[in-house]
Amino acid sequence: MNYSSGEIVLANIQFSDMAGIKKRPAVVLFEDFGNIVVAGITSNLRMKGIPLTKKEGAIKDSVIKTNYIFTIGKELVEKSLFSLKKQKKILLYTELEKKIHQLKK
Repeated sequence: MNYSSGEIVLANIQFSDMAGIKKRPAVVLFEDFGNIVVAGITSNLRMKGIPLTKKEGAIKDSVIKTNYIFTIGKELVEKSLFSLKKQKKILLYTELEKKIHQLKK
């Protein structure tokens, strides 16, 4: 199965300290050569990022963490949940672009 930009998936995500794996939602940024680059999603509303509401399809009000980008293999995706609307995708990529430009300075 191929995954599209802005698609929210449920995936088996490895903790950053490599101590374990947990099912987590993530938003697909792009797919290339069987790898999927995603941004993590959290229900911790104190985290910085882009709000994602139940009205938009999330199980709980959540935040797309633009500082938590990683690559997973297709085999780690359990299922597709829903897709972001065009305006939310534009906001997501605009925020990511700002972060990239900050790195260039």
